[in-house]
Formats: sequence, structure tokens, C-alpha cells
Amino acid sequence: MNIHTYEKLWLAAAMVLIVGFIATITYGSVGVGVAMIDDSEATLDPNDLGEDERFAEPRVEHVGDNEYEAYVVARQFIFQPNPIEVPAGSTVTFYVTSADVIHSFSIVGTNANTMVIPGEVATMTVEIDEPGEYGILCNEYCGAGHHDMEGLLIVHPEDEFDLEGEE
Repeated sequence: MNIHTYEKLWLAAAMVLIVGFIATITYGSVGVGVAMIDDSEATLDPNDLGEDERFAEPRVEHVGDNEYEAYVVARQFIFQPNPIEVPAGSTVTFYVTSADVIHSFSIVGTNANTMVIPGEVATMTVEIDEPGEYGILCNEYCGAGHHDMEGLLIVHPEDEFDLEGEE
């Protein structure tokens, strides 16, 4: 059987494209540090968030050297607290839950994005180096006011940051 030279070139090009697609998908799902949300956090009753010590008062806490924890509650059609304020050069672990329906928590201009499900606590850690204002958006349709659901992450220069009550 004789295969024409052009057919061989097309077959080779198709194989290269197939291998390239597989490599790209593999790298995109494993290589860039994408982590799925696990279910290691205990579930909670979204109707009783006021009784949970983490979410009764949504806030930002200083927990170590340049380390902060933000306890965020998403509800139709706000994020609490708003704004969230942290210093540049810090690592922030966000603990986000929903009080009503499914939302998302996406920090514009970063790769921080998670789905927020009632009764679940989504956890993600983000390193924030650049001072500025970053929008927080909900990318899951959550009702008639969804288009107005936004928050703000303010990253202050390190020398200008003062968390309330912090010495």
C-alpha cells in the first residue's frame, strides 16, 4: 500500500495536534496548582450562621506574621464584610459560606474563584502582593439582584495598613 506524501504530512500534523491538546489539558488541570474544594470542613446550618463563632460576625483576623483569615458570608445580594481590607504582601485564607442560595466568590484580577454553597465552607488561600482595589463578584446566578452583587477587597500598602484594634 502506497500512502501519498501529503497524506503522511496531514496524518503527522493531526497526531501532533492531538498530543498537543492532551498535553495542554493535562497541564491546565494538574500543572498550574488548581485545587478542588474538598469536604474536610464540617457542614453548618445556613439558617443558624449567627450561632457559628466563625460566621456570626464576618471579619478579617490577623493570625500570624503577614497572615490573615477572612470569614465571609455571601447572601442575596451582598458579601459580608464589605470591604475586606488587608495589607500588601500578606497571605489571606478566605473562609466563605452562603446564608441562602448558591453563589460564587471571585476576586477580579486574580485566579481566586470558588463556588459558595449553603451549608458548606469554601476555603482558599491567596497571596496578595500588589496594593489596590480588587472587585469581588458573584458568578453564579443567585436571583433578581444578582447583577448588583459585588464586594471590594482593598489591599493597602504595608506601611499604611492598620487593622482595627491591632497594635
